[in-house]
Amino acid sequence: MTQPLLAIEDLTVGFHTPHGSVLANKHLTLTVAAGETLGIVGESGSGKSVLCRAILRLLPSPPAEITAKSLAFAGRDLLKLKPAEMRKIRGQDIAMVFQNPMTSLNPVWPIGDQVSEGLRIHRGLGRAAARQVAIDILKRVGIPSAALRVDDYPYQWSGGMMQRAVIAMAMTGQPKLLLADEPTTALDVTIQDQILSLLMELQRETGMAIILVSHDMSVVSETCDRVAVMYAGSIVELGVAADILSAPLHPYTWSLLRSIPHLDAPTGRLATIGGQPPDLARLEPGCPFAPRCPVASAECRALPIALKTLPGDRATACHFPERVAQLDQRAAS
Repeated sequence: MTQPLLAIEDLTVGFHTPHGSVLANKHLTLTVAAGETLGIVGESGSGKSVLCRAILRLLPSPPAEITAKSLAFAGRDLLKLKPAEMRKIRGQDIAMVFQNPMTSLNPVWPIGDQVSEGLRIHRGLGRAAARQVAIDILKRVGIPSAALRVDDYPYQWSGGMMQRAVIAMAMTGQPKLLLADEPTTALDVTIQDQILSLLMELQRETGMAIILVSHDMSVVSETCDRVAVMYAGSIVELGVAADILSAPLHPYTWSLLRSIPHLDAPTGRLATIGGQPPDLARLEPGCPFAPRCPVASAECRALPIALKTLPGDRATACHFPERVAQLDQRAAS
């Protein structure tokens, strides 16, 4: 069996606070193969962005503390690398597109300088050579008149152009793994489609793997091979995207899919997930989704829960996945 490009085993990320330790990620185990696109979905605060930053070791310690049996990239455990070794991997082998391009770019540096910085650091190019490569990369990501716009400042570019510049920065090192943290946030649907098409095109050209964090299930369905659904810092469902989106095995996944508006649905109130996400500092011993789950029982609130493997390359953190079918029957009636 081919070794995965990224293999995470039992990853936990905690933050030390005056009120105790808060676990933003808990006992996460997943793999990403070369050339694969893994989607990560879940509500705000479920731990998606923390996971991406933990992979790159971008969380300051203190207050963050990262532990894992293994956080292996291309056979090397990232948690065992020295800071200098990790700096060689960031932006070179693993790159990240951060959530908001308006805060990812330095407002007082020209775009070209920010794109070419990684070229000078990782490839050792001189300023003139790095500038020319930056122009070529900006052209590649669809910036018109790149040679003329390379000296512009971020405020002179639209949100869609800035997102392309951030992607250009990530691609300078020709990464094997790209972490895309909601790369289409705050963009209109036309620009969203262009950005996603660009990422898929770059993936086909380079063969890189992508971890795509998104709130948009339609984006995930169009772009991802597999999906990991996160809730309260844990993965609650994992499997092939088409299988999860058509037949979820966790009530939280079912609730997320049901909350998506459909044009052909009867008019009326939109479906929502009742209640509030749990306080990560005060989690109960059972399933964290139990207080909001429409089919939870006493066992769900009392018994510890962990991700368990099911036939068909599926995994779910639900004591009674067969109850999800009952939810479909209730909704139909």
